[in-house]
Amino acid sequence: MSTSHTPYNDLLTIPFSAATDFTDLADYCDRFAETLIECDDTAQKLALLGRMGACLALLRPTLDEPIPPHLIEHFTVDTLPAAPQFFEPDAEALCDYCQSLAQVLCQHSLLPETEKSLKGLLCELVWMFAGELKAPRWDRSKTAH
Repeated sequence: MSTSHTPYNDLLTIPFSAATDFTDLADYCDRFAETLIECDDTAQKLALLGRMGACLALLRPTLDEPIPPHLIEHFTVDTLPAAPQFFEPDAEALCDYCQSLAQVLCQHSLLPETEKSLKGLLCELVWMFAGELKAPRWDRSKTAH
């Protein structure tokens, strides 16, 4: 019997640790959320929530650290994008919200409608969080490193 490799299975085997760049951890969270929003299988949802929670737990203590020098160029662009936001929690609060929602969903004690709404909220918050972490920070023409 062979094991088929699916994007879902690949997500569950992606290695990451405290040494993983925060940009990669943010990408993984993004991918977990993309898969979770479409997932109806309870075991798969719990596995994805567990992996997402582990990534968020690794990201949380790094949020106040300076960006590593090898990533500076990645966050430097010719023109910063205009991104108006109506909900602007700081990165630490946003990470905490995501972790809390992931933990609540792991308990699997909600009404189906409530679980669906909270799963959607978690995914939207994770996409927002990952997008913020991966967004450009410096305008090349205005900033000297």
